Amino acid sequence: MVSTIKQTILAASIALISFNAHATLTSYNANGVDLVYSSVSDVTWTKDANLIYSMIVDQGFDNLVNNIIAANQTSTYTLSAADFEFNAISRYGQISWFGAIAFGNYLNSISYGGSNDWRLPTVANTNGGWNSTTNGVVAGDEMSELFYQELNGVAFQTLPDTTTFDNEQFDVYWSGTESSANSNEAWFFFTSDGNQQTLSKTNYRMYAWFVSPGQITTVPEPENLAMLLAGLGLLGVAVHRKKRA
Repeated sequence: MVSTIKQTILAASIALISFNAHATLTSYNANGVDLVYSSVSDVTWTKDANLIYSMIVDQGFDNLVNNIIAANQTSTYTLSAADFEFNAISRYGQISWFGAIAFGNYLNSISYGGSNDWRLPTVANTNGGWNSTTNGVVAGDEMSELFYQELNGVAFQTLPDTTTFDNEQFDVYWSGTESSANSNEAWFFFTSDGNQQTLSKTNYRMYAWFVSPGQITTVPEPENLAMLLAGLGLLGVAVHRKKRA
């Protein structure tokens, strides 16, 4: 019986390793939150590609903005409701660059998904345009890696709509990389066609998608941990009895 158990565990482990070795995007739930791990970029994405809008719906615009501002008291930039909307009737998750940075800080303050290291994806290949021959193959080029490598996007075409993510916006997403030529601008990525450019951090409102370095681990619930320890204890007893026999 013990031998059978060992063989089953070994087979499951090999299968899991084999799956992860071939998967570039792995969906999973960590600490009650749906996430997607990228083995190409070695980052974890929020499964919700318009998370701020989902939180607006859940918490209400004013409550969420107040919570974000409270989590950014040390910021040198003065946040306001205008950073999180085009106008009072356009609250769909389109925010300023500073609003996006602040929202990432808010996610860290609440340890969203068990991580306190959320940020906007970065741009390493800082060349404007499509550049589909280089985008996605430069380390740290996280948005283009997602578009071109992992979701098999094609230049001049819309981001493929898959079940891997929810609420993808086929529009413009901020990156966390500021322009080296103009400190008032930051890079953004068009998921509508795979293009990237720079624009003013304050004058425009765009969508924001967040990543956390590496793969966020799941903290077992106390009752699940107790069951696991109990199971391992029983397995140990069985092994000990087998040896004595």
